[in-house]
Amino acid sequence: MIASPQLQWISPQEYLEWEPMQQLRHEYIDGEVFAMTGGTKPHNRIALNLVTALDSHLAQSSCEVYISDVKVQVATANSYYYPDVVVTCDPRDRESNSIIQHPCLIVEVLSPSTEAYDRGGKFARYRQLETLQEYILIDSEQIGVDCFRRNEQGLWVLYPYATEDTITLASVGLSIPVAALYRQVKFETNKAES
Repeated sequence: MIASPQLQWISPQEYLEWEPMQQLRHEYIDGEVFAMTGGTKPHNRIALNLVTALDSHLAQSSCEVYISDVKVQVATANSYYYPDVVVTCDPRDRESNSIIQHPCLIVEVLSPSTEAYDRGGKFARYRQLETLQEYILIDSEQIGVDCFRRNEQGLWVLYPYATEDTITLASVGLSIPVAALYRQVKFETNKAES
């Protein structure tokens, strides 16, 4: 979802003033601004399935779930991102209508163009969020879910899930079958010929 840089270096304040006036969403990474590209139907359906389950599960709690139009600020990395799904249970996040600073759960639905960055540089920045307990990566081209969970020692442990598994989101106390995340998802069987 990250495209080429759109502007020369700008400050975080300039980004926060400029970005709401744009037609496209833009992520900010240490002075550089990147346009966000559109997703696919599988990408959208997977995010929708998860958000629906989370919203229902969290309805009676103080936690809030948001989809791809709410920014997460990683202040220590001088970055702002638009994750596919984010959950916060921190009352400090109620002070802003557009930015989450204290998430407990972040989910990215992977696409071929973003997978390496979502697993690498973006995850390295997200790990700097002290409140983040889980980082979930969901494949949009085949069934597969990777859950990275921070353990008691502060280390990130990988829990991979397959079709027949039930994923446990410990940060919010939700268990959901992997198959439910992929409900109504149709994978592309034949790639278009060039």
